[in-house]
Formats: sequence, structure tokens, C-alpha cells
Amino acid sequence: MRRIGRKIAGIGLAVLALTMPPTQAPGQNRSSIPPKHSGNPLSELISGYEFSPMHVRALQDDDFDNPGFKWVSRGEALWMMRDGASQESCASCHDDGKDAMRGRAARYPKFDDGAGKVVTLAQRINICRSDKMEAEPWAYGSEDLLGLTAFLRLLSRGLPMAGDIDGAAEASFERGKTIYNGRMGQLGMSCAGCHNRYYGKSYRGQLISQGHSNGFPAYQLEAQSFRSLHDRFSACYGLMKADPHPPGADDYVALELYLAWRGAGLPLEAPAVRR
Repeated sequence: MRRIGRKIAGIGLAVLALTMPPTQAPGQNRSSIPPKHSGNPLSELISGYEFSPMHVRALQDDDFDNPGFKWVSRGEALWMMRDGASQESCASCHDDGKDAMRGRAARYPKFDDGAGKVVTLAQRINICRSDKMEAEPWAYGSEDLLGLTAFLRLLSRGLPMAGDIDGAAEASFERGKTIYNGRMGQLGMSCAGCHNRYYGKSYRGQLISQGHSNGFPAYQLEAQSFRSLHDRFSACYGLMKADPHPPGADDYVALELYLAWRGAGLPLEAPAVRR
């Protein structure tokens, strides 16, 4: 029992984790799915989970051993915590979140009328903190913001990513598509060059994935930390010897929107574990 307590803090979180759809047992063969949207450059969609070694899959699939639950636990506590001048909490409006927030994380990034632009789930959290709680927004990629994002992603675990780009989101989508397919950096490489053309091939002993976003934020074993998708972008920029953007930058938001569209239909994995 002490082992379970260390891995998942609180009875409520333990019950939540065990009642959410599992990410599937290690070694079980998952079939690919067809793209949801016409014009997708991929003929099949395969989660990054499938390109991970068996021990990484096993770690993700065990809710008691999955190191990402440390951040989920933090997020659950922050969900209930009153903060800011209004002394409100997320739960003040949305109760425990299990019903009200089910499916919400799968719809981001999306255009936000109040912000007048496309925002990520993490940015939407900060908008609520500023507007509803009158609290200071958290830094992008901070432990608190990662934790609350991970908690909300868990509430939508197993649901398909939407990746809708209708209406006012289209301009940001086109920007993300241009970035993804454009060559950059000293090496003149592109995101598409690796993840569209060479997925499944080996690079420095590791399989190249299709580069989907359905598992982020994710626990990264090499870094021994929980990382945002924008941190992953910066790491890839570094591999291409291109100048990275700060997390939360408009270019990264546009790139995240494009990936949500490109991977639409893939189930959310939360919390995911990657190499």
C-alpha cells in the first residue's frame, strides 16, 4: 500500500486513474488508423507509443509506475486550490472536472474569441487564471502549468484528438503547415523530412516516429523530467541547428495546431512516456 501511495497521491486520483481508459497492454499490437482529414500527408496514423521500446511502453501502461503521475497528482491538487484575488479554484466552476472537462483537452489548440487568436490548453489555463481567478499566470513549461495540463489530459485519455481548423483558426494552421514543411537551420532540414518520409527508420539507434502530439506533455526518460510539446519542438530545432522559439510563441502554437490536425483521430495518451 505504501508503494501505491507514493505513486498516486490520494484516493480520488487513484480511482480516477484506474477508471480512465487504459493506454493498452505492452506488446499488444495496435493497428494504425486512417487520417481523419483529406490532404493529410500521411496515409496512416501511428502513435509515437508504437515506436518506443517495450520497456518504455510498459512504463506508460502501468498507472502505478508511470512517472508522469507525479505531475498529474500535482495538477489535481492545483485544480482544487483557491488562488488569486478572487480566491476561486478551478473546481469552483467545474467541480471535480471528471464530467465538465471530459473531452476538452482533445479540442486544443483552438481559436479563442476572447484572446482573439489560437491558444493551447496551457494558455487557456492561464487565461482562466487571469480572468476568473485574478491570479498570476504560470510560466509556460513551469511545473504547475505542466501538472494542471497533465491532469486535464488524463480526464480525456483515450478520446480522439479533434484537430479542427475551421474559421478563424485557418491562418494559424497555414502558418504551422508552412513551418512544418519548410527547411530551416544550418542543416536545411524540415520536420516533414523526418516524420513524413523516414518514420520507422533508425537514427542513432532509435526509431523515427511520425512525430505526433497526442502524447504530450510527456515524461521523457532521457531528460528524467516532464516536458511540454514546445520543449520537444525546441529540442528538434536544436537537432536541425535552427534557432528555437520561446515556449508559447505564436510559431510554436501554429505548429501545435498543425500537428493536432495532422494527427486528428489518434487517442490522447496521458500521461505518456517517451524515450
